[in-house]
Amino acid sequence: MRHGSAVAAGALGVLVLAGCRVEGVAAPGASGSGAPGSTAPARTSPPPVSPAPARTSPAPTRTSAPPPAPRTSAPRASAPPPRTPPPATTPALPRKGQRTADVRALQARLWSLGFFRQQPTGYFGEVTARALAAFQRDRGLGASGVLDAVTWGRLRAAGPAPTKAELYPETTLPPTDPDPRCRTGRALCVSKKSRTLSWMVDGRVVSVMDVRFGSAYTPTRDGTFKVYWKSRDHVSTLYDTPMPYALFFSGGQAVHYSPDFAARGYAGASHGCVNVRDKAKVAALFDTVRTGDKVIVY
Repeated sequence: MRHGSAVAAGALGVLVLAGCRVEGVAAPGASGSGAPGSTAPARTSPPPVSPAPARTSPAPTRTSAPPPAPRTSAPRASAPPPRTPPPATTPALPRKGQRTADVRALQARLWSLGFFRQQPTGYFGEVTARALAAFQRDRGLGASGVLDAVTWGRLRAAGPAPTKAELYPETTLPPTDPDPRCRTGRALCVSKKSRTLSWMVDGRVVSVMDVRFGSAYTPTRDGTFKVYWKSRDHVSTLYDTPMPYALFFSGGQAVHYSPDFAARGYAGASHGCVNVRDKAKVAALFDTVRTGDKVIVY
């Protein structure tokens, strides 16, 4: 054992002299325990530290893309609810001061019931208001003379709608009291009150027909006149309207047939002439009347 130690010491000295350092060979007596002759455990270098592998994010798990959402068509706008028509409005009822076909129908209904005591005229005046008030009083309604929905309903329930003959009745009787100027000779006796024309010869009534007159802006003149011109197929040069069977008595005013009067009745007016609506009667009158015969308008 000694021999071996000497050899080892000699070898170590050679190495030191050579300037080499041997890691892991300890000098004698360098033991950590301090025990003489014990050999220190060989110092070994720590194992080389491998560089830490580069940190990489874990590869994302590849999953299949989610299936596309089912294609649905855009929600169709629901159709708007059908428009409810506005409630029907009650037509305006005839009122005082009007001149309309509805007023004529009102008068015809009152006439058929015995409350309106003259021919329908189409004008709502005092006579119509009094007749209407009499009907209301008879039916236990307020006698206002104003046509309201209740009164109109009672009138309509009282009888059928008036016929054309009731709306536009033909005159069959002459005026009860003709003007004294009409009682002698040959005269066209024109009454604005009864709206009739009576053809009279020596105080005797030969024929009677309905007539209408001019408006407030073109009134028919009152007075005593004579027929100064007859024109069978006359056309007005002023208004460019036909005036068949014209019997002129005062300037441009004449007795003649009126298609408008025949169609609309008293809803219209003339430009001052005396309109006749019965074509057959005025045609016969035209053939009978002579130039110079009297025309009395009153």
